Amino acid sequence: MRRLVLCIPAALCLCALAAAVPAIAQGMDDVQISATEVAGGVYMLTGRGGNLGLSVGEDFAFLVDDQFAPLTEKILAAVAKITDRPLRFVLNTHWHGDHTGSNENLGKAGVLIVAHDNVRARLSTEQFMAAFDRTVPPSPAKALPVVTFTDTVRFHVNGDTLHALHVPAAHTDGDSIVHIETADVIHMGDVFFNGMYPFVDLGSGGSVDGVIAAVERALALASDGTKIIPGHGPLTDRAGLAAYRDMLKTIRERVAKLVAEGKTREEAVAAKPTADYDEKLGGGFIGPDVFAGTVYDSLKK
Repeated sequence: MRRLVLCIPAALCLCALAAAVPAIAQGMDDVQISATEVAGGVYMLTGRGGNLGLSVGEDFAFLVDDQFAPLTEKILAAVAKITDRPLRFVLNTHWHGDHTGSNENLGKAGVLIVAHDNVRARLSTEQFMAAFDRTVPPSPAKALPVVTFTDTVRFHVNGDTLHALHVPAAHTDGDSIVHIETADVIHMGDVFFNGMYPFVDLGSGGSVDGVIAAVERALALASDGTKIIPGHGPLTDRAGLAAYRDMLKTIRERVAKLVAEGKTREEAVAAKPTADYDEKLGGGFIGPDVFAGTVYDSLKK
């Protein structure tokens, strides 16, 4: 494990942070940031984009992910309703904009941004998201993580330990899951889409096998009482995460059989390997055929 030595700047109060945020583009005026207490000192915040994790206590506020830039002020206001402690850190679970969009605003205000090495690498260079046929320009310097890690890092804050673990080649090549150990909460990032088929970003180094392995790793950390914050979807528990794992493994095995039989991608998708899950999981932005095709492409890589 790589050790990190951090020099922590002076505290920044949340009201000062809000004042430092520049004029924000319109478009998300209707979005409300809602907070749900998950365990003592740990909250899940929802708005638009990935679910946020929040640790509060005697030390400071610590965010996991930060949604879109136009929501920065609303996120800060939601945090300020929960704690009067300064916001010191935000940890990005991966590089996608619905989890890193407020980085620049927070970075300009002096919040330390932390992520896996590959998150900084992808944010700092132009990316092409083949799944959406979209080119993403490099992020501004202030949006980049200033602390990066290779395998794992721990933060001893708020009477707890926040343990971030890199899970390779999962949703992307830079995913982290965050285990808040004493509170017994795990933030999964986009390794876990609860109640819908997941988006696996193969173009960013993701893989279906990596997602399954990452979920298995989280399940090994969890007890029956562990609360699980997914990247998208409602709060759940170990049983909910295990059901997601079982679905992934089942569909992967079905598609692998079709690959072994020499089926083309079109034939594999037409075989409807997700059919018995579609009613429950097919209503998200990744439809059944798209997910089946992603599993096929992942196994063929």
